[in-house]
Amino acid sequence: MTTAHDTADRDILAIARDKVLGRGEGLNQEETLRVLQLGDDRLEELLGLAHEVRLKWCGEEVEVEGIISLKTGGCPEDCHFCSQSGLFESPVRSAWLDIPALVEAAKQTAKTGATEFCIVAAVKGPDEKLLSQLEQAVAAIKAEVDIQVAASVGILTQEQVDRLAAAGVHRYNHNLETSRSFFPNVVTTHSWETRRETLRMVKEAGMEVCSGGILGMGETLEQRAEFAADLAALEPDEVPMNFLDPRPGTPFADYEVMETADALRAIGAFRLALPKTILRFAGGRELTLGDLGAEQGLLGGINAIIVGNYLTTLGRPQEQDLEMMGKLRLPIKALNATV
Repeated sequence: MTTAHDTADRDILAIARDKVLGRGEGLNQEETLRVLQLGDDRLEELLGLAHEVRLKWCGEEVEVEGIISLKTGGCPEDCHFCSQSGLFESPVRSAWLDIPALVEAAKQTAKTGATEFCIVAAVKGPDEKLLSQLEQAVAAIKAEVDIQVAASVGILTQEQVDRLAAAGVHRYNHNLETSRSFFPNVVTTHSWETRRETLRMVKEAGMEVCSGGILGMGETLEQRAEFAADLAALEPDEVPMNFLDPRPGTPFADYEVMETADALRAIGAFRLALPKTILRFAGGRELTLGDLGAEQGLLGGINAIIVGNYLTTLGRPQEQDLEMMGKLRLPIKALNATV
């Protein structure tokens, strides 16, 4: 009989090999913390195990997604990392895209082999004008482009959730951003619980749930492990992994960029906590990881990637990411595999 003391004495990667790789069960919060506390001398071993887990429980394909902002800037919320907040002196001007521009962006995204196209708006939640435009945009894109359409337009009511589901939105993104305990250090104009409630309604409506956050905002390793456990409890279809890219004019403008080894350790730990979930490289990876670190991440648990630019920061040219996946012999997920 194995006791709690025996488990505590066992090497955490040995535990993970049995529990996660062998049985497909994610590590709990305490176990995830032990992974995050591993030294740099164990990093290669961790990433190797995380890649094995990813291959066994998710397959070898990489899901590619493009994103575009329907409404940029002027958001009334005070998310301390975000230059789209109208409360900060940040160099992002408010702007709207029309439906033809969204359709054209979806076409260009599809040409990369992407299966997902996400429409994002910098709002607390959609008003009638925005929601109506989004419904029309989804219909127009579906009529002309063979691609799944995702959306991210903030906090929703039940009626709004139902309308987006009826419009054919495939996946809804609403990041928890960080752990419940650290959230008040990041946002004060709404609560973590409010975000969680939107995700509950989205899931019950039958849309896929996409929820992740940003690492490197000053959270402790304990809070990073708590965040992984919060996400695991949510059972999301996808978790975007962003790394803080300090933006001028925001409260986090002077924060240091997360160390590459810490970011890779987090990727491995989140894969072991979420063995069957899509883990997507998102914002900040270029600054935090560089080319070599990005390759290590794709061979260390990541199985999805955003190509091109993000909402307020530049990404890499799409061709570079596609070339990188080719170099690593990672196949791009076909659209018919997502339907």
